Amino acid sequence: MATLYDAPADEVIEALAEKFADEDAIEEPDWLEFVKTGSARELPPEQEDFWQRRAASLLRKVAIDEPVGVGSLEVEYGAAKQGSTRYRVRPRHSSGGSGNIIRTALQQLAEAGYVEVAEGEGRTLTPEGHSFLDETAAEVLESLDDPALARYA
Repeated sequence: MATLYDAPADEVIEALAEKFADEDAIEEPDWLEFVKTGSARELPPEQEDFWQRRAASLLRKVAIDEPVGVGSLEVEYGAAKQGSTRYRVRPRHSSGGSGNIIRTALQQLAEAGYVEVAEGEGRTLTPEGHSFLDETAAEVLESLDDPALARYA
């Protein structure tokens, strides 16, 4: 049986985002068009399915790194600050991603039954979340025409 580790990450995230688009539990909030994805960004996200992609990516990250908290996910989704690079006399600094976007998406994933809060440790995947990810990875592997990946399907 295929697991999420066997399929390519970008293909799994895309397939999960398509499934989330059909679900009512994963809906983008009204305020999303007004917020940036981090303090280092200048504009809000422009992708049509940004919310579903971010929720899919978060589900995959929680599955790989569990238990994981919002703070460590902010670091994962952060970016380099764009400061004055004319003379390059200062070291580069990084900035965290938006904690509100991450927290809200994780809450929606918890309402859908894919993620749960472990006491004092962070977020972990539920058995339903594991099976959902593994089924999606198996579907992705079946759709790929790569003979090297055919042994996992």
